Amino acid sequence: MEQSTFARRGLFAAVIGMGILIILGVIALVAIIIHRMSHPRLPIAAPVSVSMPAGTPVIPPQTFLLHQPAGSRIEQIAWSNGTVMAVRLSGGGPDRIVLWDTAAGHSAGELDLSQ
Repeated sequence: MEQSTFARRGLFAAVIGMGILIILGVIALVAIIIHRMSHPRLPIAAPVSVSMPAGTPVIPPQTFLLHQPAGSRIEQIAWSNGTVMAVRLSGGGPDRIVLWDTAAGHSAGELDLSQ
């Protein structure tokens, strides 16, 4: 008789403990969902880190207008040499690469990747 009372108490304590863990887990899950909903990540506004090769001349800050259709997204930016920047775009039509001459400040060409 003594052992069954001890086993019942142990089982009762385990059930209470697991119930508390379930409640704490649900509270944590709700808190994470509320936090993520109130602090959304905006992929367009995310900072872009571009590493430039050593010896690349410093280009003064300026605004570049690519004149692309609505829905276009920048997928990747790469420097082909000191003054030409390659921008890979998707959305708003077929995937494409725009070559931008940073010294002249205009597009040097566009490669259509649909074919």
